[in-house]
Amino acid sequence: MSKLKLKATSDIPNPNEYIKLLEGSLSDYAFNEKRAVKNKGIWRKNIFKVSASTPLDLEIGIGNGFHFAYYANKHPSRCLVGLEIKFKPLIQSIKRALKNKVKNTRVARYNAYFLEDLFFKEEINNVIIHHPDPWLKKKQYKHRLIQKTFLDKLFFLQKKKSLLEIKTDSLEYFCWIYKELKKTKYTILEVSYDLHHSPWKSDNFTTHFETIFLKKLQSIYWLKATNL
Repeated sequence: MSKLKLKATSDIPNPNEYIKLLEGSLSDYAFNEKRAVKNKGIWRKNIFKVSASTPLDLEIGIGNGFHFAYYANKHPSRCLVGLEIKFKPLIQSIKRALKNKVKNTRVARYNAYFLEDLFFKEEINNVIIHHPDPWLKKKQYKHRLIQKTFLDKLFFLQKKKSLLEIKTDSLEYFCWIYKELKKTKYTILEVSYDLHHSPWKSDNFTTHFETIFLKKLQSIYWLKATNL
């Protein structure tokens, strides 16, 4: 994910139907860049209207939103914020969640590299990152989201004893992620180089990306860490 700021939604000419929904009828559940930053520190109190002790989880890169809706439905006592850059999956994800009568979700169009714009220290609990862009060419490594600088920032924003779950279909990127995590204060709890043939398979939600790669007999790489 590029470290550059996104072009503001309001500056995009000829807004499509998804932008119109983001700015219109779904604005209570979906936030553009300018509105999202105003929620910093008040996600629980003003946006979800829950107590300060309610867990607030974050999914980075919600894609088509199937896992997003599944997770929120499985954990009704937790709140979930989803980040996505592309308008269509952002809107489709929140619409899918609402259609399933899942109300403990909100989404925002924002570059995850700048999470400090959206959350205060220890404001969020568990964080989920599934299939981030691997940027496989060496000259593109600088665009990878998961590297020490980002992980240090994430560690700062998570409440203590929270979890970080990362899943990818790229072995090269997974090895990179593992090495970057080892440079931080995170403690790696569990690792699998073949998730679907591991003890953790039964707890796994198979994403759309996973379905594609499993048909090609591609292994899925997964780890869970904590900020104890």
